[in-house]
Amino acid sequence: MSSSKGRPEPKFDWFIPIDGDGAWAGTKRAERPPTFDYLRQVVQTAEDNGFYSLLIPTRFANGLFAEDAPLAETWTTATALAAVTKRIRFLVAVRPGFVALGLFAQMAASLHQISGGRLDINIVPGGIGGDLERIGEVSDQSTRYSRAEEFIAACRKLWAGPGPIVFEGEHYRLNGAYCSPEPGKDGPRFYLGGVSPRAMALSGRQADVHLSWIEPLENTAERLDALREQYQKEGRTPVFGLRTHLVVRDTEDEAWEAAHELIAHADPEVKAQRRSAIEGTTMVGPQAQAKEAPDHRLGRHLWNGLSEVRVNCGSALVGTPEQVAGELLSYWELGIDEFILSGFPHVEECDRVADQVIPLVKKLTAAKIG
Repeated sequence: MSSSKGRPEPKFDWFIPIDGDGAWAGTKRAERPPTFDYLRQVVQTAEDNGFYSLLIPTRFANGLFAEDAPLAETWTTATALAAVTKRIRFLVAVRPGFVALGLFAQMAASLHQISGGRLDINIVPGGIGGDLERIGEVSDQSTRYSRAEEFIAACRKLWAGPGPIVFEGEHYRLNGAYCSPEPGKDGPRFYLGGVSPRAMALSGRQADVHLSWIEPLENTAERLDALREQYQKEGRTPVFGLRTHLVVRDTEDEAWEAAHELIAHADPEVKAQRRSAIEGTTMVGPQAQAKEAPDHRLGRHLWNGLSEVRVNCGSALVGTPEQVAGELLSYWELGIDEFILSGFPHVEECDRVADQVIPLVKKLTAAKIG
């Protein structure tokens, strides 16, 4: 376990629900479709509540409701939302290989400049089984990871200073390239995730922040120890982020009732789509999120019922504000520096978490920091 003395206070982020939102997950259509007006409301609520950043995922089909349900495109949506906010950062998920490298570097540099330096990039090398193939991507996992590493290295070189830039890689080649504007040393940071040996090795070499989905504490401790070894090999200092949903109510019984109600109206067709996605993936992280457990209980307050209806992060902390704050404290004590949180619906739960949970976590961590 990482020592708490001298640790920085944790950062708290929120989530942009590009699949849609509502009190129920896994129905065929969202109660609140992902219109720009609604997503703007979510983002402005998070900014007003003092959250540090916002994660916006990337998808090629809806991952919370029916696959053909409305879905907001990631980059366009993030750009528009950055233009109507002033302080909060944006952590935008990107899959290398779908936008030409030189064009992406300019797009990201421009958004970083327009937003006043508020852009970070979440690189997603892999994906849910069958998702990338929808639009013609058929490369294997090894190729996707090696391409992602070159993508990061080439972007950093383009952003570091004036061209012309030369980069010779297996997947990307630059011959006298320029990037304008030039973010320089204050360019976007790169977040990377994954729990496979290949993913953790890549983070050790390239990630400014390694981002994990929540797992039981003992599993998280093992992951972080393995990651620290990878960073140490590269002579780098690790920074860790954790992604989780929260279900918070005044009593524990009410919280568990709310968790079960969240998926109580899920459509069988949507559940079948999610099962197919998990069964078709070789990615270790999604398989861990969907781990079978009685009543989906992975721990006293850790529940993965959302994995029935949601791709990727399918786990939540469930309990009273005090219980959830105590759980987040335990992950912080393991070494987590940044928490990416969410709850359904995202507007109301953003207010609840900001009002009832985060102040408790800050008080608890401050006492540990001394």
